[in-house]
Amino acid sequence: MASEQEILAGLAEIINAETGIETDAVEPGKSFQEDLDIDSLSMMQIVVEAEDKFGVKIPDEAVKDLRTVQDAIDFVKNAQN
Repeated sequence: MASEQEILAGLAEIINAETGIETDAVEPGKSFQEDLDIDSLSMMQIVVEAEDKFGVKIPDEAVKDLRTVQDAIDFVKNAQN
C-alpha cells in the first residue's frame, strides 16, 4: 500500500505527463480546476492513469468529488485498504 507521500508523488507525475504542470506545483491543498486549471477531459485521463498506477478503481460518480489533490490522495489511500 502506498503512503500519502508516494500517492502525491505518483499523482504529480501523472499530472505532469498529462498537462505539463511541474510536479512540485502539485500540492495536496490545490484544486484541480481552479489552481491547476485541469479540464474534465484531462481529469478523466489522470483518473485512468491513477487507476493503473495504484491498482484501484475510481468510479465515474466519484470523480466529481475529487476537487483537490488531497481528495484524490484520500480516495486512493482508502481504495487500497
